[in-house]
Amino acid sequence: MRDTITITDDRTGKTVTVPIEGGVFSSSALRELDPSLFMYDPAFMSTAACKSEITYLDGGAGILRYRGYPIEQLAEHSTYLEVAYLLLHGDLPSTDQLATWRNDVTHHTFIHENMRKRFVDGFHYDAHPMGMFISSIAALGTFYDGAKNIQNEASRRKQILRLIAKTPTLAAMAYRFSIGQPFNYPDNDLSYPANFLNMMWKVGPHYEVDPALERAMEVLFILHADHEQNCGTTAMRVVGSSHVDPYSSAAAAAAALYGPRHGGANEAVVRMLSEIGSIENVPAFVESVKAGDGRLMGFGHRVYKNYDPRATIIKKAAYDVFDVTGKNPLLDIALALEDVALKDPYFIDRKLYPNVDFYSGLIYQALGFPVDMFTVLFAIPRTVGWLAHWQELLADPDQKISRPRQWYSGPGERSYVAIADR
Repeated sequence: MRDTITITDDRTGKTVTVPIEGGVFSSSALRELDPSLFMYDPAFMSTAACKSEITYLDGGAGILRYRGYPIEQLAEHSTYLEVAYLLLHGDLPSTDQLATWRNDVTHHTFIHENMRKRFVDGFHYDAHPMGMFISSIAALGTFYDGAKNIQNEASRRKQILRLIAKTPTLAAMAYRFSIGQPFNYPDNDLSYPANFLNMMWKVGPHYEVDPALERAMEVLFILHADHEQNCGTTAMRVVGSSHVDPYSSAAAAAAALYGPRHGGANEAVVRMLSEIGSIENVPAFVESVKAGDGRLMGFGHRVYKNYDPRATIIKKAAYDVFDVTGKNPLLDIALALEDVALKDPYFIDRKLYPNVDFYSGLIYQALGFPVDMFTVLFAIPRTVGWLAHWQELLADPDQKISRPRQWYSGPGERSYVAIADR
């Protein structure tokens, strides 16, 4: 059997045959048939806009791999900074490479004092932490002269280091401002997740990060580091294709993540479980969903048509956290809801399996994070995925400035009518 596809234009009888590679064929086939012919594909459901070596995702089989490594292995054995190195460089680091990388990231965690004293203090007292985070990322680029010099490899690497190192600092700063507490400076003796938790929760001279909570944060960061061509990553690539600085591109990606259809799903899960209220109410809620009167949040996925592999990992992490913090009262409701959904043909037929958002919100809540910080927590680790794709985009000779075509459906030509005659 040939790995090709043949397309015939019935208007002209012209035929073109092009190869299929990895389940993809080039849109040049359409241009060969007719240069004015375009494919209508709302939300890019069937369009591969780039070729990438970073993340492999098979939604039907429930597989997620970073640079070929199964997410299950990385979550069990790796650290977030090791995974960040893998995503950016293509291979896991050696001992010396990891030590250098960790040192480089650690010594870029501080932010310019003017960011804190002048920029952040200008926000309204009840500003949403994610809005502050997005704005702060964009503003960060104005502090570095080399930010726009994206064609220089050394400058690119410096900006990548700065963004990975400073996003936890910006996130903690936004939170502390939102609750009216003083900013905690980074502690470069701590690990990446422990330093973030310390900046978030430290009150007084000492704060001891529990190792179990530190590891749970590490796992959450690993699971959210990248997820192929999602809305935020696509925003990073589209904006980055204009060759703007990476801070502006990352701010655009974070803005996409801010939307409730993207990064706000785990917040919606917590709200749903809170509204259900008790285990006894689960059957009635399930029936309301089946009747079209409610939405089942945290189940199903745009890509996964099987169990989200991250959900299995995060469910275990949830129990590790609850051993330290005490059980989240919403957990029993979540387990009961999951049990019903996994057995009911209505949900099975629709492939509505738990996704990563179903348990992550419960973990965040148990750790003490308010729901308006959930999306910020998503953005911190995803920054490295955005940067890996931005870096790949710049090195791809096939990429040009993004400019999709449209299907015009408005009126034909009309003559202007003077306002008195309308």
